[in-house]
Amino acid sequence: MAMATKFSSSYAPLGLATKPNTPTSLPFQPRTLPSFLVTGKETKLRVVSASGVAPTAVEPETVRTGGKGSKTLPFRVGHGFDLHRLEPGYPLIIGGIDIPHDRGCEAHSDGDVLLHCVVDAILGALGLPDIGQIFPDSDPKWKGAASSVFIKEAVKLMDEAGYEIGNLDATLILQRPKLSPFKETIRSHLSELLGADPSVVNLKAKTHEKVDSLGENRSIAAHTVVLLMRK
Repeated sequence: MAMATKFSSSYAPLGLATKPNTPTSLPFQPRTLPSFLVTGKETKLRVVSASGVAPTAVEPETVRTGGKGSKTLPFRVGHGFDLHRLEPGYPLIIGGIDIPHDRGCEAHSDGDVLLHCVVDAILGALGLPDIGQIFPDSDPKWKGAASSVFIKEAVKLMDEAGYEIGNLDATLILQRPKLSPFKETIRSHLSELLGADPSVVNLKAKTHEKVDSLGENRSIAAHTVVLLMRK
């Protein structure tokens, strides 16, 4: 005997109320934003349930969201990257230290890949333009300039914004020369330029396993991550 199965045309997703216009309960309570985010423009927030009905327990509230350049954040994080070609006839300057090598960085300034990278990380944390916009290579006054000039300007901007170095971690990528004999000297000098305790400045160096221009001793690169803390 054939049996007919009757299906209901109404369907309620699992976990949602089956009655129309019935608000669902929220598994959490709305929280007040941290005080350091209470700055900038006002924004209306409205919580809507999966059924599209606004829960009666949550009223629209006004909060303030931080805008670019806000100085009220207790911490700021920045990332920097730089890469230069290595060519014969140029000095190899890393962190303000002249490293013996058969080639160096071809660049408008002294080509210090580490200091350029650190400057970009600080500028990024502050929400400012990159090093190429502030110190353009089209400006002849930066021709052959020591990159310590750029670091000092970045530190000045950081200080004026009310921040100091929390900690900094940098990685150099080059196939040759080996930097082990020079790492502590570079790190110490970088700490001095930043006005930071050496304990919060870290430096690592890696090869590129003979892969592409970095691994073939035709270029050098650096990455830097910096944490700025409100004074």
